[in-house]
Amino acid sequence: MSHGFLVRQAVNAALAANALRPVPGMPASVATFFAGWLTSELAPQQLGATLVDSAVHVARHGARADRLGLALAAASAAGLTANIVASRRAGAEMATALAEVGVDDPGAGRPLDWRSAARPFQMRRSGVRRVRNLEYAPGGKRFWVDVYHHRDTPANAPMLLQIHGGGWVVGSKDHQGLPLMVEMAARGWVCAAVNYPLSPRAKWPAHLIAIKRAVGWMRENAARFGGDPDFLAVTGGSAGGHLAAMIALTAGDLTLQPGFEEVDTSVAACVPFYGAYDFAAETDIKAVRQRVESGLSEMIFGPDAKIPDDYLAASPLARLTADAPPFLVIHGTNDSLIPVAEARVFVERLRAVSANPVAYAELRGAQHAFDIFHSIRSDQVTLGVAAFLEAVRAGTVGRTSSETGAGRDEPVSDPAR
Repeated sequence: MSHGFLVRQAVNAALAANALRPVPGMPASVATFFAGWLTSELAPQQLGATLVDSAVHVARHGARADRLGLALAAASAAGLTANIVASRRAGAEMATALAEVGVDDPGAGRPLDWRSAARPFQMRRSGVRRVRNLEYAPGGKRFWVDVYHHRDTPANAPMLLQIHGGGWVVGSKDHQGLPLMVEMAARGWVCAAVNYPLSPRAKWPAHLIAIKRAVGWMRENAARFGGDPDFLAVTGGSAGGHLAAMIALTAGDLTLQPGFEEVDTSVAACVPFYGAYDFAAETDIKAVRQRVESGLSEMIFGPDAKIPDDYLAASPLARLTADAPPFLVIHGTNDSLIPVAEARVFVERLRAVSANPVAYAELRGAQHAFDIFHSIRSDQVTLGVAAFLEAVRAGTVGRTSSETGAGRDEPVSDPAR
């Protein structure tokens, strides 16, 4: 018996099981997230390694091969295959969400680009240039932005701002949202990934004020990169999804623009990924309540914050407005850090008040941060987001199939499923 093989396959089986059904509970949430995230998005690579390891073990040991280890390998392979199947459904899930707001997803039904998924960390695209570490406000590297644009960017190109996550305390523009940045830049958009001040040094609303300064900087410098100052969308994941939603919902709040009140900080569309929308536990969701009552909130707001007023002021759920731009909200059912129920409530309440369309894509089996690198799931979601943003740019979001001439008759999914 090879104890090394047995241990490896036991670990593989546990990882595959956790990716399918994450271990619940706040104490284990971070470890559950990391293990589930990497396993579910790199399932093809892990499946290949499992099969090769098993084949080598059998070749070396023949009839004496470890049967328990092989049984665990088989269980692991089955779990990883189930993860791959769930990932492949992301394209259809995005298409259904977009159909609800009258958007055709050209990526629906398209064969998977296995080459991209096989090179998860390859972010280069022909013709796309990255201009690093531009200062959008004084204060050092936390006020730097990277701009992505195509060398042949057309005049008056639409613009997209990406806000990184990291729980408002860590993170960088260099490591998140890159597949989407590169994809949109390749399509002729001007994209920017932004840093912002982090807690505990920065206290709310310093994070949001900085992002609003970045919005103003992008408009002021649009012509430098061929961008259209009149069309700017915003996106971000996790804490970045929260900040993206806040940008979209607070355009008229001049108290969040001290010293630059005259700057236009409105956005044309918002695409938050697995964002936090309830900062005051209004939803009474257990995981949300635990997050709000944790030490993280004090790190963000400081010990002198007034409860609930300051918490509500930072909560997208408390900032809903009829003037909200079109939204595409994206969340995974297996998210261990921010519960999918929080996104469902946000979408339901935003739809009730917004004059603009609100699309919702709920991704079966997706963990937190699934879009950070290329994978079967993330590449399909990227294409869906691109279709949504380009439809907003074209002014076709929210129009029925008869108005757009698409002639579709597709069922509308229930976002609360």
